Amino acid sequence: MIKTAGELITQAQNQVDCVNPVKAKALYDDSNNAVILDVREANSYDKSSLNNSINIPRGLIEMLIEKNCQNSETLILTHCAGGGRASLAALTLQQMGYSNVHAITATFKEIKDLFD
Repeated sequence: MIKTAGELITQAQNQVDCVNPVKAKALYDDSNNAVILDVREANSYDKSSLNNSINIPRGLIEMLIEKNCQNSETLILTHCAGGGRASLAALTLQQMGYSNVHAITATFKEIKDLFD
Protein backbone atom coordinates (compact mmCIF):
# COMPACT_ATOMS: atom_id res chain seq x y z
CA MET A 1 0.00 0.00 0.00
CA ILE A 2 1.28 3.45 -0.90
CA LYS A 3 1.33 5.98 1.95
CA THR A 4 0.52 9.61 1.35
CA ALA A 5 2.76 12.45 2.48
CA GLY A 6 0.22 13.24 5.17
CA GLU A 7 0.33 9.69 6.48
CA LEU A 8 4.14 9.76 6.61
CA ILE A 9 4.08 13.09 8.45
CA THR A 10 1.53 11.80 10.98
CA GLN A 11 3.65 8.69 11.53
CA ALA A 12 6.75 10.84 12.07
CA GLN A 13 4.91 13.14 14.47
CA ASN A 14 3.93 10.12 16.54
CA GLN A 15 7.60 9.14 16.85
CA VAL A 16 9.30 12.49 17.55
CA ASP A 17 8.83 15.21 20.13
CA CYS A 18 6.70 17.87 18.45
CA VAL A 19 6.69 21.23 20.20
CA ASN A 20 4.95 24.53 19.71
CA PRO A 21 6.98 27.74 19.28
CA VAL A 22 6.65 28.71 22.97
CA LYS A 23 8.06 25.38 24.17
CA ALA A 24 10.76 25.50 21.46
CA LYS A 25 11.83 28.99 22.55
CA ALA A 26 12.03 27.86 26.18
CA LEU A 27 14.18 24.87 25.21
CA TYR A 28 16.40 27.12 23.10
CA ASP A 29 16.79 29.73 25.85
CA ASP A 30 17.73 27.02 28.38
CA SER A 31 20.44 25.56 26.13
CA ASN A 32 24.02 26.70 25.63
CA ASN A 33 24.60 25.07 22.28
CA ALA A 34 21.25 24.54 20.54
CA VAL A 35 21.01 24.20 16.78
CA ILE A 36 18.00 25.70 15.02
CA LEU A 37 17.73 23.71 11.82
CA ASP A 38 15.68 25.21 8.99
CA VAL A 39 14.82 22.35 6.64
CA ARG A 40 13.10 24.47 3.98
CA GLU A 41 14.64 24.87 0.54
CA ALA A 42 17.45 27.42 0.21
CA ASN A 43 15.35 29.94 -1.72
CA SER A 44 12.82 30.13 1.13
CA TYR A 45 15.60 30.43 3.69
CA ASP A 46 17.24 33.22 1.67
CA LYS A 47 13.97 35.21 1.62
CA SER A 48 13.46 35.01 5.39
CA SER A 49 15.11 33.04 8.19
CA LEU A 50 15.45 32.91 11.94
CA ASN A 51 18.45 34.54 13.55
CA ASN A 52 21.18 31.98 14.24
CA SER A 53 19.49 29.25 12.22
CA ILE A 54 21.25 26.82 9.90
CA ASN A 55 19.69 25.86 6.59
CA ILE A 56 19.92 22.25 5.54
CA PRO A 57 17.08 21.29 3.19
CA ARG A 58 15.33 18.13 4.31
CA GLY A 59 16.66 16.16 1.36
CA LEU A 60 20.26 16.82 2.43
CA ILE A 61 20.02 16.19 6.19
CA GLU A 62 21.88 12.89 6.14
CA MET A 63 24.78 14.31 4.17
CA LEU A 64 25.23 17.68 5.90
CA ILE A 65 24.15 17.44 9.55
CA GLU A 66 27.44 16.09 10.87
CA LYS A 67 29.31 19.14 9.57
CA ASN A 68 27.04 21.35 11.68
CA CYS A 69 26.40 19.11 14.67
CA GLN A 70 28.91 16.50 15.80
CA ASN A 71 27.49 15.87 19.28
CA SER A 72 24.55 13.45 19.33
CA GLU A 73 23.17 15.07 22.50
CA THR A 74 23.06 18.65 21.18
CA LEU A 75 19.59 20.21 21.26
CA ILE A 76 18.31 20.34 17.69
CA LEU A 77 15.11 22.21 16.86
CA THR A 78 13.87 21.51 13.35
CA HIS A 79 11.44 23.81 11.59
CA CYS A 80 9.99 24.45 8.15
CA ALA A 81 6.96 26.32 6.82
CA GLY A 82 4.30 24.29 8.60
CA GLY A 83 5.77 21.41 10.57
CA GLY A 84 5.60 18.52 8.12
CA ARG A 85 9.16 18.57 6.81
CA ALA A 86 10.40 19.47 10.30
CA SER A 87 8.79 16.30 11.67
CA LEU A 88 10.22 14.11 8.90
CA ALA A 89 13.66 15.65 9.39
CA ALA A 90 13.48 15.14 13.17
CA LEU A 91 12.65 11.48 12.65
CA THR A 92 15.62 11.08 10.30
CA LEU A 93 17.93 12.71 12.85
CA GLN A 94 16.67 10.38 15.57
CA GLN A 95 17.26 7.41 13.31
CA MET A 96 20.82 8.68 12.77
CA GLY A 97 21.42 8.69 16.54
CA TYR A 98 20.70 12.27 17.60
CA SER A 99 18.92 12.05 20.93
CA ASN A 100 17.74 15.60 21.69
CA VAL A 101 15.69 16.48 18.61
CA HIS A 102 12.40 18.39 18.61
CA ALA A 103 10.22 19.35 15.64
CA ILE A 104 8.54 22.75 15.83
CA THR A 105 5.08 22.14 14.39
CA ALA A 106 3.81 25.61 13.58
CA THR A 107 3.85 28.02 10.68
CA PHE A 108 7.07 29.80 9.87
CA LYS A 109 5.45 33.15 10.74
CA GLU A 110 4.44 31.88 14.21
CA ILE A 111 7.98 30.67 14.84
CA LYS A 112 9.64 33.82 13.49
CA ASP A 113 7.36 36.11 15.51
CA LEU A 114 8.50 34.39 18.72
CA PHE A 115 12.18 33.77 17.95
CA ASP A 116 13.16 37.10 16.35
